[in-house]
Amino acid sequence: MPPPADTVKVAIEWPGAFPKLMEIDQKKPLSAIIKEVCEGWSLGNHDNFALQIADGTNFYITEKNRSDIKNGSILRLTTSPYQTALQLHERIQSSSMDAKLEALKDLASASRDVTFALDFINMDGISLLTQMVESGTERYQKLQKIMKPCFGDLLSFTLTAFVELMDHGVVSWDTFSVAFIKKIAGYVNKAATDAAVLQRSLAILESMVLNSQDLYHKVAQEITIGHLIPHLQGTDQDIQTYTVAVINALFLKAPEERRQFDERVVDILNCPLTEMAHILAQKQLRSIILSNVIRSPTPINDEMAHQLYVLQVLTFNLLEDRMMTKMDPQDQAQRDIIFELRRIAFDVDCEPNGGGSVDKRKSMYTRDYKKLGFINHVNPAVDFTQIPPGMLALDNMLYLARHHQDAYIRIVLENSSREDKHECPFGRSSIELTKMLCEILKVGELPSENCHNFHPMFFTHDRSFEEFFCICIQLLNKTWKEMRATGEDFNKVMQVVREQIMRALTLKPNSLDQFKSRLQNLSYTEILKIRQSERMNQEDFQSRPILELREKIQPEIMELIKQQRLNRLCEGTCFRKISSRRRQDKFWYCRLSPNHKVLHYGDLEESPQGEVPHDSLQDKLPVADIKAVITGKDCPHMKEKGALKQNKEVLELAFSILYESDEYLNFIAPDKHEYCVWTDGLNALLGKEMTSDYTKSDMDTLLSMEMKLRLLDLENIQIPEAPPPIPKEPSNYDFVYDCN
Repeated sequence: MPPPADTVKVAIEWPGAFPKLMEIDQKKPLSAIIKEVCEGWSLGNHDNFALQIADGTNFYITEKNRSDIKNGSILRLTTSPYQTALQLHERIQSSSMDAKLEALKDLASASRDVTFALDFINMDGISLLTQMVESGTERYQKLQKIMKPCFGDLLSFTLTAFVELMDHGVVSWDTFSVAFIKKIAGYVNKAATDAAVLQRSLAILESMVLNSQDLYHKVAQEITIGHLIPHLQGTDQDIQTYTVAVINALFLKAPEERRQFDERVVDILNCPLTEMAHILAQKQLRSIILSNVIRSPTPINDEMAHQLYVLQVLTFNLLEDRMMTKMDPQDQAQRDIIFELRRIAFDVDCEPNGGGSVDKRKSMYTRDYKKLGFINHVNPAVDFTQIPPGMLALDNMLYLARHHQDAYIRIVLENSSREDKHECPFGRSSIELTKMLCEILKVGELPSENCHNFHPMFFTHDRSFEEFFCICIQLLNKTWKEMRATGEDFNKVMQVVREQIMRALTLKPNSLDQFKSRLQNLSYTEILKIRQSERMNQEDFQSRPILELREKIQPEIMELIKQQRLNRLCEGTCFRKISSRRRQDKFWYCRLSPNHKVLHYGDLEESPQGEVPHDSLQDKLPVADIKAVITGKDCPHMKEKGALKQNKEVLELAFSILYESDEYLNFIAPDKHEYCVWTDGLNALLGKEMTSDYTKSDMDTLLSMEMKLRLLDLENIQIPEAPPPIPKEPSNYDFVYDCN
């Protein structure tokens, strides 16, 4: 007879004793279960004991998480969180360095558990740790020179414990003193700091900036770019990642007026990080990131790729102010820029009050503005009142005229001299192209939480957006000529140019020159060939016999896709538990058993290298217990976390498994591919249709390949629309041979 649904069979360990096999009634109070276990080992005062999950995480069992206990779980009887916190609170104040070091090591490990953390925090544990950091533990500082490794470990474990405790979001970041901030900043600013201490210090500074506007100002006063540059020049990618993360955090939280580009000459090495726009425009920082991070022989990991993506987005977002600024047609300084464009193009005096009658000057200006391709020939300033792109388009045009003068003059004169209505309007094209580039680079949008899509070429030039525009405007002019377009074809040309740019960006060129070279290979003729090829793949074999063959093959292909999905679930995936501090996320792993009957899952210390064995995953979920798969905003963990709820990309990667009575196993896939694999696989296990975009893509690809393979023998043979007629019956059947 099977055990009741509320009863689980577990093993319980106690140091120095044989483990006990025990049935736990989940309806029974946890304190009563602990009392029963203690009595079994003749242990008194059961209030001082608690149960932990013996899976490496050592998390305490509470009334809230006791439902995580499954049949076959291994538990450990240990001291209660309060008693452990009390003991560690005393031990970290020991006068013995060895005892103190061991206590801090235990504290750093125990602080990951929220139950322990709450008890330790309630004892003013965080205040004690900050006091230890602020005072510098003077006695041990004196010993630092002769016991440097030990001192580094001591400080490292102290800061690790602090980070883990703060990660639970119980204590406000606004409570910390300037002395503590100065101390942490000092570890970052010091040249020879222990790597572990430096990592923790950078992580703390990042969290301070992201979680408190007041602390942002205090941190920005302590940290200079000159102190951060050496950390970027090292070979430790983790240190580099934390350093770029601090720069991103300061940039993200900088007041709006301090983000704007400033042409003043400053000492970059001693410049506070509040002057973010200026610093990011400096060649030194950009070139250091390019040479020491992007072009480093060490492959860029996902977290570094994310931080570089964030830096790229924040840098381009500096353009938002100009993009959303309308031109004032009455502003003489702004109008002077248009006069400058005219002067450079036609080598004429740009002074608006030059010689000649007023009517003659107006006629001359109107003629030249028409040649420049503006929509409004009388007052081209009106063209720049559209936002986006606003004044950003005019900035780009002036940059092209000044820094690529030959190309600018050639484009303008080449089109202004044409009388066959095939001229490409430079002004209108520049405005629309600037708007398009802002859309492609998502200027003005906040960075995504899970994106790693940075482009190395944008780190190769101090004015990368302007150079990007200069390449693309020349592409537009070239494509216009190849299409022999007229004004009526303007939108068609812009569509082709967008496709050319997007296809070139997909190849991730390492430099602007490489990007330009890729565009050369994507001429209008080549785009037509690509479109034709894609169209052929979609429209091939539309005759009735071929369609019937497709229908016959389709179930076989779907079964193949289903098996692939289930095989991937058997291999398993590492998922991220997203917290308030991105890089302190915890990991967990989930995989399907080979017989497709059980999902094995469990927490991990770090992201695994390869598959995780079933026996190391303590938790199990029978497939038979799964009721439904929920996706997107309907997932319970998306409703709970407001920050995640607002992030569209995270919503698109979230899914949950509903099992038993309103119990959920929540997932956030690492990327869209894994999301499709898991939702497809789970739906396949439940006997439901696999509907993801990935399945549709696989079906189209595999079906097309299979069709082409089966029809190889019919190449160059015309396939009739209708089947051939059935011949008449023969007059006799004498030709039939009777085998009997």
